[in-house]
Amino acid sequence: MSVESFETTSWGWQIYQWQTEVGEWFEYHFSRWLLRSFNNVPNFSIPPWLENLLKLLFWILLCLFLVWVGWRLWQKFSPYVYSRLRTVNNNTSSNVRQPENISVTGWWERSQEFYQQGNYGDACRCLYLAILQYLHDNQVIPKKASRTDGEYLQLLQLSGTPIQPYETLITTHEQLCFSDREISPDNYQQCQQAYGEITKQ
Repeated sequence: MSVESFETTSWGWQIYQWQTEVGEWFEYHFSRWLLRSFNNVPNFSIPPWLENLLKLLFWILLCLFLVWVGWRLWQKFSPYVYSRLRTVNNNTSSNVRQPENISVTGWWERSQEFYQQGNYGDACRCLYLAILQYLHDNQVIPKKASRTDGEYLQLLQLSGTPIQPYETLITTHEQLCFSDREISPDNYQQCQQAYGEITKQ
């Protein structure tokens, strides 16, 4: 290839050079203008009282913002908090306590007492606890305070036990714990029937 065939310049190169020169010209004149502007600005300092006032306003605005965020979060999550508190209150206000050594028959008798008093919720809860004790006594599922209703159902399915009567008692227990629905005498009769089916198996 001969030397004459190389291009010494091109339109792209010339446009690039022109852009570079224009950019440098603007940068030079802008920096001179900035230097002149800053040299003409008098020495400015904020008085101490104004500085303290600005700090106070900053902290007040920050506190107001945090209060507003807290209020919005409370509005968003308060239904869940009240629901949880209601559940805890329902569980603690119940007349049913869970001592360690109550037999299945003992829970059944308590259930009958609550039924006679018209307290169908606690009567159903006693039947539920009687069934948990029944499962424990028959070594189907050991009783644990931390175990949930869903875990009991899963373990029952794994053990091959027909779970329909257990579902009746567990569903009623969940309604007692997690809803405001009143337990009726019909609900109690269904729980009593499920209890009978389980204990006769």
